[in-house]
Amino acid sequence: MAEKKSRRPRSNGRPPRNKQGPPLYAAVDLGTNNCRLLIAAPSRDGFNVVDSHSQIARLGEGLAQSGQLSDVAMNRAFDALETISRKLKAKRVGRIRCIATEACRKATNGPDFIREIRERTGLTFKIIGAQEEARLALIGCHNLIDPDASHILVLDIGGGSTELSLVDAAKAREGGLNGMLKRPPIKAWTSIPYGVVTLTERFGDLGEAEAYPKMRELLAEYIEPWAAKHGVREALADKASHIVGTSGTVTCVAGVHFGLARYRRDLVDGKWMEWEGCQETMHELIQAGPERRAEYPTIGEERAGLMVAGCALMEAVWELAPTSRMRVADRGLREGLLLSMMRGPKKRRRSRGGRSRKPKPAGDNRMEADG
Repeated sequence: MAEKKSRRPRSNGRPPRNKQGPPLYAAVDLGTNNCRLLIAAPSRDGFNVVDSHSQIARLGEGLAQSGQLSDVAMNRAFDALETISRKLKAKRVGRIRCIATEACRKATNGPDFIREIRERTGLTFKIIGAQEEARLALIGCHNLIDPDASHILVLDIGGGSTELSLVDAAKAREGGLNGMLKRPPIKAWTSIPYGVVTLTERFGDLGEAEAYPKMRELLAEYIEPWAAKHGVREALADKASHIVGTSGTVTCVAGVHFGLARYRRDLVDGKWMEWEGCQETMHELIQAGPERRAEYPTIGEERAGLMVAGCALMEAVWELAPTSRMRVADRGLREGLLLSMMRGPKKRRRSRGGRSRKPKPAGDNRMEADG
């Protein structure tokens, strides 16, 4: 009797030959709040997005109190991942990388959950550290650095943590994407142990008006000492240096700030926001309350309750350099992961004769300027 072939999506090995076009790559990001998928095909100028999926799973809900992922939260994540698994099979994706972040790092049952994901969906996840998150976010945003900037500060707001990276912009330009893949020019980085979910839960027993200043006070305890130690204010003092903001919070705020009737990536990604004008937008959102915030077309019900914490994180970081602009990035970790897969160092494979040999390159996979 012939052995039954596995129907699981392939997460390792070389991409299969695709007579219809270039091989497909996929990045899956299981975060504290969202579960996201990005499928892309390499092209001469970078990569072309073939499909994407984003689903709020709130995996980290209640984690701060219990130290574990709850059954309800894990079931929401399984639902999202089963949808993603079906998409991967339908698209016949050849190379898949799946990463899990803060919620799985913190939870005592995180490794067990990762094993169960593989059993149920066939997807193999790796729990990555905060520093790797910061590196991938920078790679994903590599072409949003102003050509005259001496430094940039990458702000990556997650559901369970927030990563900050002070980047030497001159070295980033000099080395290009290949140099960044080999050794990112990050001068200093830190991970704040609060994201939009964990910060919201921390002050969940307070009204929003009372919680907001307390959020800001708590965040300053983490941000200020780090910034002072590494001279972040001084590094961002020139007019060209700036912040790159990558997260759902930043893109949601940007959608409101630009007055969009519905969210459009092409009207948000890569655009600039000034401190004073964006601060007015954030204060408007805070004062609106959760019900009115949900009516904003670029926020909605699922995000409305998390926006106060998101605005607190944005403001607390931006106050390090209020004269600097913030560039909005509707890109980040997943794009960084895809670029690492397509253009990063390739592992040597053993030939039958015992000699090691390099696999064939996947092609010229530079990311396009507009994403």
